[in-house]
Amino acid sequence: MVAVTLMWSTAGVITRQLEHARSFEVTFWRSFFTLLSLLVILPFFQGREVFGKIRRGGAALWISGCCWGVMFTAFMVALTLTSVANVLVTMAVGPLLTALLARVVIGHRIAPRTWTAILVAGVGIGYMYAAQLSAGQLAGTLVALCVPVAGAVNWTVSQRAHAHGNEIDLVPSVLVGAVLSALATLPLAMPLRASGHDIGLLALLGLVQLAIPCALSVMCARVLKAPEIALLALLEIIFGILLAWLGADEVPTQAVLTGGALVIGALVVNEVVGWRQRA
Repeated sequence: MVAVTLMWSTAGVITRQLEHARSFEVTFWRSFFTLLSLLVILPFFQGREVFGKIRRGGAALWISGCCWGVMFTAFMVALTLTSVANVLVTMAVGPLLTALLARVVIGHRIAPRTWTAILVAGVGIGYMYAAQLSAGQLAGTLVALCVPVAGAVNWTVSQRAHAHGNEIDLVPSVLVGAVLSALATLPLAMPLRASGHDIGLLALLGLVQLAIPCALSVMCARVLKAPEIALLALLEIIFGILLAWLGADEVPTQAVLTGGALVIGALVVNEVVGWRQRA
């Protein structure tokens, strides 16, 4: 899951290297190349039966696919509207939403250490969030907010299916999400202006930043609890801000650095305590 967050975090710095592609065109090309990548990756590991799983997946798979589609689309559009740090900070409300949904929908018991970590992370998130809003970047923030909302629903659907003994393979839902995102953004992306350089970078995003890590993250959901997944996913914030800082000269504000320190501290303490308890 840590490797997944590192791959996810490359989106901001790579997007800043684009020449001509903007807004919905960026989203379309990334989703399109994610779709192509998954059409190779999934049959390679699961055979042609993966397409049968999509037909027989039922409501859980299609709900998950819609969530992936929303996340794919909202994330890239938000990156074109505001800073990398602002997008990643907004996504950090995911653990709070996931914990609440998991508790209400499937009655998931949340360990005291995880609640404490969520509260501490919430303080850091709130501090950063207030600073970003005061900068007048509301549009990008609102679009970015769609990502953690869809993510909370997605992880909870996966956990609920598993808890009820329905061993549904939700990995193909990532493919469904890529299809929905590409179809939804293609009309809005016209006319296409991306250069060859842009298309190469967006193809890299589709494979390394989205297709591979998203498929792996669904597999992680079979082992880790929903709140733990959401907390580990917060590592994307730190990795993403550092990469954008080093690779695109987007210097984070003091509020981002302070709040991020609280978030990372909560993650580290939660995981260390959890490992000791399991041991």
